[in-house]
Amino acid sequence: MPQIAYQLYCSRNFPPLGDTLQMLAKAGYSHVEGYGGLFDDLDGLRAGLDATGLQMASSHFGLDMVEDDLPGTLNIIRTLGIKKVFIPYLDADQRPTDAAGWTAFGKRLAQAGRPLKDAGVAFGWHNHDFEFVATEGGALPFDLIAGASDDLALELDLGWIRVAGLEPVDWINKYAGQISAVHIKDIAPEGTCTDEDGWADVGHGTMEWAPIHAALQAAQCTHYVIEHDNPNDDTRFATRSLAAIRNF
Repeated sequence: MPQIAYQLYCSRNFPPLGDTLQMLAKAGYSHVEGYGGLFDDLDGLRAGLDATGLQMASSHFGLDMVEDDLPGTLNIIRTLGIKKVFIPYLDADQRPTDAAGWTAFGKRLAQAGRPLKDAGVAFGWHNHDFEFVATEGGALPFDLIAGASDDLALELDLGWIRVAGLEPVDWINKYAGQISAVHIKDIAPEGTCTDEDGWADVGHGTMEWAPIHAALQAAQCTHYVIEHDNPNDDTRFATRSLAAIRNF
């Protein structure tokens, strides 16, 4: 069974954080994944993890933070015991417009992550769907990012790959050697869960998990992160999704 974590961003609309951590521990989670908005109260976050026994093995960090405040980034990593760092997003106005730009961005990522890798931390990219929109020359930004450096880790968001109209299994197989973690998220049947932006609890949507899980196991991926971008009940989402993954 892979290590199963909960991306705390799912519960950003259900404060306070301490209650969320207690809920997750009670539901049976042992790991969580962080994001940048949590680091303003680093001591409080550390205390919450200690109180519940939860571990934060991975987290999302903004690229600007990694590039502009390396000492602060490393302090957060050490304080929380983070082993994997993923850059999760690039605003639309910052995205390259051609293949050369995306290749350069991939190299920029690799350069930014080198000090973290030197410190023993895995470093890489977390996708959305915009990386799968072809450039004018036909290249996919995701391929250009992933191919810019052999040691750039990937956290595949399987839901966004499906939103992009592609098959997650194909991309798991293609990048098996670089996958460090995956986001396990489900898509609701068309016309349902509109108040949750069309996302579903894991195992209660349209994703075909048996072949996806088999491909992930063949790729030796042992880090699954449960995510829902906008649940209207985070306790329901957390408990039902964990139960579903345990039955994969």
